[in-house]
Amino acid sequence: MTQKERIDWSRMTLDELRSFWNARVEPDLARDGLDLDRRPTYQEVADAGYSGIAYPLREHHGLTLAQFLATVGYDDPEDDEEYPWGIDDETAVRELELYLETYLRRQGRADSTIASKRARLARYVRTYADRYGSADIVDRIRVGDVPSRDEKQRVRAVFDTFDDDLESAESKYKHLTDVRLFYEWLERDRDAAYNPAVGAPQEQKWSDDTPAAADRDPPALEADHVRSLVGACESLSDRLLVVATCAWGLRRGEVAALSIDQFRPKTDDDRFDPDAGDPMIVFEARKNGPGRVSVQYGLETLADRRAQLADRDGWNGHLFPSTAAESGHVDPDTITARFKRLADRAGVVVRGETPTPQYGRRFWYRTYADAVERLSEQIEAIADEQGSTDPSVVVENYLGEEEARRRRRKLMRDRLAEAFGDEDRSRRSA
Repeated sequence: MTQKERIDWSRMTLDELRSFWNARVEPDLARDGLDLDRRPTYQEVADAGYSGIAYPLREHHGLTLAQFLATVGYDDPEDDEEYPWGIDDETAVRELELYLETYLRRQGRADSTIASKRARLARYVRTYADRYGSADIVDRIRVGDVPSRDEKQRVRAVFDTFDDDLESAESKYKHLTDVRLFYEWLERDRDAAYNPAVGAPQEQKWSDDTPAAADRDPPALEADHVRSLVGACESLSDRLLVVATCAWGLRRGEVAALSIDQFRPKTDDDRFDPDAGDPMIVFEARKNGPGRVSVQYGLETLADRRAQLADRDGWNGHLFPSTAAESGHVDPDTITARFKRLADRAGVVVRGETPTPQYGRRFWYRTYADAVERLSEQIEAIADEQGSTDPSVVVENYLGEEEARRRRRKLMRDRLAEAFGDEDRSRRSA
């Protein structure tokens, strides 16, 4: 769906906008790989071709997009008046805002473009702060006592983190380019001594690896690949590795640090209780994506793994623990190595390459998008039976948002169960 189809947003009532969101916008967002259990951003809505919804909401209904989304089942918006950069360095925040809101606006950049750049720069400064304890990126290139080679290495190390955390070469390249251009502006207009992002060796590689528009289809596992991986599991930790990546859609770093304490809901004695409500994984801070992930499948594997580890003396709660690591859990590189060894054992090859955990995460996204698509098709069938030409009427009048979410989750569980095979599993030792 694109704006070229000339959706007449201004003629829709607020109820019609809600119905249109449920029936048309959400399925397209899911096909783009978004997790519909968290509130989408304006940029994600715009990227799907629906940026036009913001104008009638603001002009005719007095709502921001975030406030509107709160009326169709998403979390209430937080205070959006001041952008949450997530860093403590006031100089860096001031220069970032000046660059985005003054310099780029003077260039005539669109709101959507500025929002995209803001998000990428925010990821950069947060990652920098996480790695070095401070986001003093501006002061370090203005003072004379920080060797330029040291700061260049810092910046390149942050790009190395992007290489691990971001899923596509295109995304990595866009992040690097926006960072380089921000530093370029600091050097040209804001008294910075040099640009530490210039000459980063990752830039050429990510540029070369970014596919042409017609070829942007990143590799992912298919259901038969997942079944093969499951069949090759020799331990509960192997099985949980496949579940965490392919059924929960977690990144390799999130898998490595996964703890039983992150699972909700909990009982009064602070223990995870999968029968007390919709189970989910909660993240205190997540670099990209929602702060919680719904668990639609794999609770048996989780229970088996928890029971296995609970018998170990001094278990720290991590589901992939390490007594040698200061963190108490295995390294993300270890997760990747284990996943690749499992794929080799299973004989799984995707486009001539041994898959990594990212391939499993993409399988999860595509399975979720397929579940949303199937629900949309079911709703269209009901609409036909009811004599309605608009499936959104069925969503609003016969299903409602909560029922639509329940059905979507059931479809997701069914697809995951099919992929994993649901065969009887013995409690193997790790």
